[in-house]
Amino acid sequence: MMTTRLYTSLLLASLALGATGFATRPADAASFDCKKSDLAADEKAICEDLSLNDLDVKMVTTFDLLAGLMPMGNRDVLREDQLAWLKTRQACDADASCIRTAYETRMKELEEAYKGLIKPL
Repeated sequence: MMTTRLYTSLLLASLALGATGFATRPADAASFDCKKSDLAADEKAICEDLSLNDLDVKMVTTFDLLAGLMPMGNRDVLREDQLAWLKTRQACDADASCIRTAYETRMKELEEAYKGLIKPL
């Protein structure tokens, strides 16, 4: 069984690798294809702003890692919460500040969910 420290180290290492691996290719970095012609306003804003793009990559990487650690029932709830959050982000349209706030809020939620998985020994 993995310890809390090992889980945390793996999560942080994955996040670091994900963020650095994608930051050099902004057109491909977001969780969606920036080359598509029918992007929504929020997606266009994310593709055009490297810092928003990086937030998207960090959030998706964290979500994927967290989903892999959760039991099936909790995973479904996590996915439902993610879809609800996506509607919040989409409501921002092209407002970069709103999109940034949405990502920051979602990352805090994901970090809290992760902390809930890890119980001190």
